[in-house]
Amino acid sequence: MGKKNAISWSEVERTLNAPDRLAGLEAALPVRPGPDPDFDDIAALAAEQFEVPLALVTVLGPEDQWFLARVGTSDIRAPSRDSFCVRMLAASGQRPLAVGDATLHPGFSHLPGVIDAPHLRFYAGAPILMDGQAVGTVCVFDTEPRDVPPPAALERLVRLAALAASLLRLKEEARRRAQAVEVSRQEGQRHVLALDAANVASWQWDLSTGYVSGNETFYRMLGVPAARPMKARRFFTAVHAANRKVTMERLREALASGQEYDGLFQAAKTGRWLLARGRVHEWDATGRPTLFVGVNIDVTDAQLASQRTRLLLRELNHRVKNTLAMLQSLARQTLRQTSDPVEFMTAFAGRLQSLSDAHALLSDHEWGVIHLKILLHKQLYPYVTDYEKQVEIHKDEVELGPDQAVGLGLVLHELVTNARKYGSLSRAEGKVVITARVIAEDGQRVLNMTWHEIGGPPVLPPKHRGFGSILIERSLDKILGSVVHVEYLPQGLTAVVRLPLGPI
Repeated sequence: MGKKNAISWSEVERTLNAPDRLAGLEAALPVRPGPDPDFDDIAALAAEQFEVPLALVTVLGPEDQWFLARVGTSDIRAPSRDSFCVRMLAASGQRPLAVGDATLHPGFSHLPGVIDAPHLRFYAGAPILMDGQAVGTVCVFDTEPRDVPPPAALERLVRLAALAASLLRLKEEARRRAQAVEVSRQEGQRHVLALDAANVASWQWDLSTGYVSGNETFYRMLGVPAARPMKARRFFTAVHAANRKVTMERLREALASGQEYDGLFQAAKTGRWLLARGRVHEWDATGRPTLFVGVNIDVTDAQLASQRTRLLLRELNHRVKNTLAMLQSLARQTLRQTSDPVEFMTAFAGRLQSLSDAHALLSDHEWGVIHLKILLHKQLYPYVTDYEKQVEIHKDEVELGPDQAVGLGLVLHELVTNARKYGSLSRAEGKVVITARVIAEDGQRVLNMTWHEIGGPPVLPPKHRGFGSILIERSLDKILGSVVHVEYLPQGLTAVVRLPLGPI
């Protein structure tokens, strides 16, 4: 053989680093492999068919040639630039190649494996082709020179290389499927964790079996045992009876139309309000829905807030009507008592302010209960020079409802304005002593409150009853069983209030 069969280093480098070949190698084997027992039979068949002591199934990288399977050696790799296989690819492209005696071939005689141990002589190899690119080889060696095998023998080596390529392809597809499954598993786990962190229930209704299943949050919201699917009928019984019919109708509409289901219902056992969204995700060959997927979001706090707002609006509407009626009565009675516009405005403005203060307190407390101590301070403070010295209070803890607070507020306003003009609070040394005790009477809690003025000028009973006296006595008329009694004692005016608070 002459120099025309010599293979230059540039040809070797060009073959190893051909961009298309490296791209094919990367696509077929993104992770460089080591020995794989799945390829052992291919190496064994090659050694048996050619009756040689050494056979390899290799992957030819730009730096190293990796041995997927080997017979006759314990090595798992060798430098690619010193290999027979890269020269086979450079010399014959995608065709098999056989060398009877490497010492006589100018392309192989200088290789370390020929000059030094194991002193290779015979070689035959066929490329492993994947998508038209040579990514490796199936090859055999002998340390003794041999005749070049006939084409039929080399064809058997080509078939073994094709078998290796098919196995590589299958293993890579399996690896990618396993990777996709793992990615999907991780994505599903992130999805589960995200739903759990957001307190979102996910569920699916298998229409072919009639079973509904969901995550732990789904079962927890409904208050049913977790971790097992339930029949759709049982799911509907977990919906509060008041919402069940509407929920079923909307789900049927979504199934029939393919549109999104959007509903709000209360869970029968937990009482939680759940906002539900979902739609059909799978159909059978006839177009019938087979899988419905949805989510539930707990909106109990928002629903309760909405209900509370509606109740407050109704209460406010009721109070406004009552207040307007009371204002009309106050205006008429105040005007009836005086013809002086200035005096009328002063008296009416004070009573109006008293009503306003009571309403402001109730609004601050969302029209619930307010404490008597707060009401006393609100009504008395503007008319007292020194609240700490001139107001003495002895009381139990008393909570007042809206009607009680408004009525008692007007009573206190009339008492304190009268005390400021004519009674004990008209003098710096005068004071008001208030005693409020809650007692039980016939299953009712009753407030007994006494207003007593001391340190003021001598008191004389009025010659005629003014509107203020009438207002004191009638401000609590709306509350059954309430009584206000006023006594004009010489040492100071005394008022006694009896006000039912409600059942014990």
